[in-house]
Amino acid sequence: MKAATVRAIKVELQDQTHAELMELCLRLSKFKKENKELLTYLLFESYNEADYINQIKLEASEQFKTINTNSFFYIKKSVRKILRQLKTYARYSGKKETEVELLLFFCAELKAFKPSIKNNVTLMGLYNRTIESIKKSISTLHEDLQYDYQLELDKL
Repeated sequence: MKAATVRAIKVELQDQTHAELMELCLRLSKFKKENKELLTYLLFESYNEADYINQIKLEASEQFKTINTNSFFYIKKSVRKILRQLKTYARYSGKKETEVELLLFFCAELKAFKPSIKNNVTLMGLYNRTIESIKKSISTLHEDLQYDYQLELDKL
């Protein structure tokens, strides 16, 4: 089965009643965890972005504390998982400010992580790529925000 275009879906959704739209959303939420997480963000969290960001930071901080530090293999695996989750949460928001703030937090946590990531080429590469991603995202923001986030980035 070939998926319809976004435009075709939009036209079709305009023809649906309120009850049909609600049924479609509920049915969609049953198929993937990401769909349910996105609906949760849109319905409950989107009105207060600061709380959403703080909640994600707390969750990521807890995940950093539970990383198995026996070998760099486990550290790399866990760090990639945390970064993947942060990017997913930032994508739900759709705001560049949220993405920048979460990635800055990730880099600060990674830099402060013990054992030091400087002993591992892969983790340093991941850190540097994340910094470059932050720089790219900052360049798309308003000038005042660019300045504020650039100061935070310079601290790293």
